[in-house]
Amino acid sequence: MTTSRQAKRRLAAGSALVVAALLTTTACGGGGDDNKGSKPSNLAVNKVHNPSDKKGGTLKFIGTQDADSWDPTRGYYGFMWDYARYYSRQLLSYQPAPGKASQELVGDLATSRAKISDDGLTYTYTLRDGITWEDGKPITSQHVKYGIERIWAQDVLSGGPVYLRDVLDPKGEYPGPYKDKSKDKLGLKAIETPDEKTIVFHLPERNGDFEEMLAMPAASPARPDKDTKSKYGLRPFSSGPYKWDSYEPNKSMVLSRNEHWKPESDKIRKALPDKITLTLITNADEMDKRLISGDYDVDINATGMGQEGRVTALQKHSKNVDNPSTGFIRYAVMPQNVAPFENIECRKAVIYGADKTSLQTARGGPQAGGDIATNMLPPVVKGSDPKYDPYGALQGKPDVEKAKEALKKCGKPNGFKTTIAVRNNKPVEVATAVSLQASLKKIGIDAQIDQYDGSQTSGIVGSPKVVKDKGYGIIIHGWGPDFPTGQGFSLPLVSGKYILDSGNNNFSMLKDDKIDELFVKAQQELDQDKAAEIYGQINKLVSEHAVYLPFVFEKNIIWRSSRLTNVYTADAYNGRYDYASLGVVK
Repeated sequence: MTTSRQAKRRLAAGSALVVAALLTTTACGGGGDDNKGSKPSNLAVNKVHNPSDKKGGTLKFIGTQDADSWDPTRGYYGFMWDYARYYSRQLLSYQPAPGKASQELVGDLATSRAKISDDGLTYTYTLRDGITWEDGKPITSQHVKYGIERIWAQDVLSGGPVYLRDVLDPKGEYPGPYKDKSKDKLGLKAIETPDEKTIVFHLPERNGDFEEMLAMPAASPARPDKDTKSKYGLRPFSSGPYKWDSYEPNKSMVLSRNEHWKPESDKIRKALPDKITLTLITNADEMDKRLISGDYDVDINATGMGQEGRVTALQKHSKNVDNPSTGFIRYAVMPQNVAPFENIECRKAVIYGADKTSLQTARGGPQAGGDIATNMLPPVVKGSDPKYDPYGALQGKPDVEKAKEALKKCGKPNGFKTTIAVRNNKPVEVATAVSLQASLKKIGIDAQIDQYDGSQTSGIVGSPKVVKDKGYGIIIHGWGPDFPTGQGFSLPLVSGKYILDSGNNNFSMLKDDKIDELFVKAQQELDQDKAAEIYGQINKLVSEHAVYLPFVFEKNIIWRSSRLTNVYTADAYNGRYDYASLGVVK
């Protein structure tokens, strides 16, 4: 889900050689598992490293990727959700704790989790005392309601998650705050604000993940008098402990303390640094060098160090290196609207013909890439079963016999031609495309590689028409959970109801009434364990359709400066550090 500044249409021969070299040298510093003295310390993986309550200093982030938007309503990048907590709050948030403990929801603007009616349709919250905006004015329940209503303005504020819109207004009756022409101007009827401290949600149907949705940045409050609509992402009005001082897109950002924020009103954020800076550059290798030299503290994107940086970091600074699981799956997906992948046997040929170990190596090996993935439900999601391996991925090598058998069944005994689509700003994705291309060639499938502009993902591979017109038979991509349930991970990828003309994520064009019926059943189940069982059933049905070729359950090699205090990885933030808890040694 990252973007690029520069489009490259085709994989040049020289580039192919570079990527091929990467595939053969990854073990030198990418996988790193065979290098003595090269193991990450993991001092901050699922535990607090260097605990401290000392305030002061400047926390310095660096990155190669700006957010899709810093507007809480519109942002959809995982690192943005983590970072946005500096200046945005929600009714609920995740517990500030390492590892799995971080997935527990607790009150943020609200005093506690909801009082839920017996029928599971009404959620009532009371706001905390002392919660204020950056100008000192109180945050009210009406502001929370208005902030959520902004999700309905998709013609102006597109790009962010729309779960709350779909749950609270499934018929699409509310026009949104900018088009509301009703006389009473009461807004969305599903949300009531009987007073400034109380907010009540009325769900048309039960949804066991509703509170997870309220913990998203998209549920942040907004003040109508400070809403600059499409320009809001350039300078959001803060409800958190920091306010915006300056921002130059793709270059830099500076946050400073919000003097009106009251620590006693916030049980989530420590707000230790006096100032927070973000520097954005285009060269990932240069970024790694600057991190290692101590110029910066954290890579905000947390997508993992490059090969050269990994070698140096692991061999000389292993105490500063962590290797968390991210919750993401990296995979290839085969759109059923592109010939010959309307035929399941042609899709199975690709799955069986892929060299799983080579794909893992292309991602960086077991350390920097992750464990070989067996199916399309990551281990961080309830209901997952990594041992469920319907296509024998854990064998680690192609099953040439089954691949050729599948080719015969799909009427292509001599193979066929197709195109692999890959983002040009993702070198490891290009590497996986090269790996897949090589293994498919051995079974007669001629796969050309087309690198498209990664900044235009939603309008290219996110458009079923463009995908079909370009003949993209295989798309390389990745996905992490919006929240750690089957709904939060799988729904956008495999539900027929989520196929969109633009911004589509169900690239496979999977439409299965049984899957969609099971989603409804799971969503209405308030018992999380029972819901997890249903999501496990959905995952098996998805595997049976053979539209996905999962590569790895992702892990990353990430850098942590020696200045950082209170640093730990959190499952709630896809294995990134909990940014809101970080401090620095002055």
